[in-house]
Amino acid sequence: MLKCYSKKLIVAGCDEAGRGSLVGPVVAASVILPKDFNCNIINDSKLLSEKKRNNAYDIIVNKSISYGIGIIDEKKIDKINILNASILAMHKAISKLEITPELLLIDGNHFKKYKSVQHRCIVKGDKKFISIAAASIIAKVFRDKLMIKLHNEFNDYKWNNNKGYPTKFHRKMIEKLGPSVYHRKSFQLTKKIDK
Repeated sequence: MLKCYSKKLIVAGCDEAGRGSLVGPVVAASVILPKDFNCNIINDSKLLSEKKRNNAYDIIVNKSISYGIGIIDEKKIDKINILNASILAMHKAISKLEITPELLLIDGNHFKKYKSVQHRCIVKGDKKFISIAAASIIAKVFRDKLMIKLHNEFNDYKWNNNKGYPTKFHRKMIEKLGPSVYHRKSFQLTKKIDK
């Protein structure tokens, strides 16, 4: 069972999904959970099956004190780079919280201060603290739904399965068809061939 970071402070966990994808937006979430929140299935979203993630998503949405989602599209990612886009998405997610947190717990080791709110970066935080894990689930499930919508527009790339990540099949289809309007043009879309 993951830990609650603090019983005294209003803590918001923050995480993003889609950073390593070749397509579409990066999505971040920020979640404030009740101090007595207890749910055994919540864990790092990457460790959960799709069914468990979806169940956890519903529980978090219904039982959280507040949550926010921030989306930065592929055009902005190409303009400002994926790290800055991920941080901007987190800032957007935090701005949508109904309560101002006293501390932000950020998954990873990079963040830019949000207003005057204190923050702490925690590497692999989604495996340590429940509020970050909850944010990782919200971001992942929300982004997966967006990728299924994009798949319905461009179904040759099978984004419903790979969610835009660089699988062998996905790269092969980019080579065959070229990039779609949703591909991140600043990314290495096809595999480099060693000479």
